[in-house]
Amino acid sequence: MSLKIRLARGGTKKRPYYRIVVADARSPRDGRFIEKVGTYNPMLAKDSAERVTLVTERLQHWLSVGAQPTDRVLRFLSDAGLATREAHNNPEKAVPGKKAQERAAAKAAKSAEAAE
Repeated sequence: MSLKIRLARGGTKKRPYYRIVVADARSPRDGRFIEKVGTYNPMLAKDSAERVTLVTERLQHWLSVGAQPTDRVLRFLSDAGLATREAHNNPEKAVPGKKAQERAAAKAAKSAEAAE
């Protein structure tokens, strides 16, 4: 059985509230879970203490038995000092798209003609 530490959405429309749960990877996002180990309220300010609450003892237990956190939960755990998260680096993200490159080339050619 593969275990995941993930978010289960609650709250109303446009007012999200998440439970941080340990669940079987095959169960639905908001479906059956094994244990609730925290909460996340994205509506609160980023510096608010109630934005993310974690039960650290239980999280350490589940991590020790092999539960895999999702990317967002891993971010919370690294902020709490329970896990390490490697910084992602995508150098291709900053490269302009195909049409933008074509426009830039056309503009450069036009300015080169005007300079001559």
